[in-house]
Amino acid sequence: MNDVELATHLAEVAGRLLIEVRTSGMLSLKALGKAGDATANQFLVHAIKEQRPDDGLLSEEEKDSPERLTKSRVWIIDPVDGTREYGEARTDWAVHIGLAIDGVPVMGAVGLPGLNKVLRTDQPVPVPPAPEKLRMVVSRTRPAREATEVAERLGAELVPMGSAGAKAMSIILGDADIYLHSGGQYEWDSCAPVAVALAHGLHCSRIDGSPLIYNREDVYMPDLLICRKEHAERVLAEVAALSN
Repeated sequence: MNDVELATHLAEVAGRLLIEVRTSGMLSLKALGKAGDATANQFLVHAIKEQRPDDGLLSEEEKDSPERLTKSRVWIIDPVDGTREYGEARTDWAVHIGLAIDGVPVMGAVGLPGLNKVLRTDQPVPVPPAPEKLRMVVSRTRPAREATEVAERLGAELVPMGSAGAKAMSIILGDADIYLHSGGQYEWDSCAPVAVALAHGLHCSRIDGSPLIYNREDVYMPDLLICRKEHAERVLAEVAALSN
């Protein structure tokens, strides 16, 4: 199978494994998150190394290796994005399987097991038009100051949501219009979602408008913006105005 077929299959299988772990009834909420992360990560890491042995790999749940920095092709994965939401049996958690080539997020699949959906780069779906009153998706627990202030300037409604992947995919699914985050993330939080969002014609960048670059030695990513292209210029301008 090709890269995107592999990513999609991995996201689907990992999602099923995670659902089974959760419905086993054998674990407390705290233990459930750890068990889900470990189970999905073990499967994904072994499968990617078996199917793409020459590629690099970066996983949230795996010890990082500098070897990936020597690779052009690097799989960047998050076995459970939104562990808290997964444990609470909500739908706003995700499985991220992304592939960066020379730092560019070119391919990926984002599984939303709670919704029984996988969004992928090779099968873009029509993005619904934005409503008159825009909706900005923000963290359930710690909305970023920039996001809330920009939303106020835009007259946008705040939509609290869990994982980064779920937030990004909510724009494609028509449940939100802007995802502005400045609270800090890591490469695995956004690689697959950004690849899928780009394939659906969305704008993806840092909040200063610069490109998102992956497979760096320091995997911390301070911020990002994902939105429809027609909203990007104004959102970026409002962010810039906040810093002046």
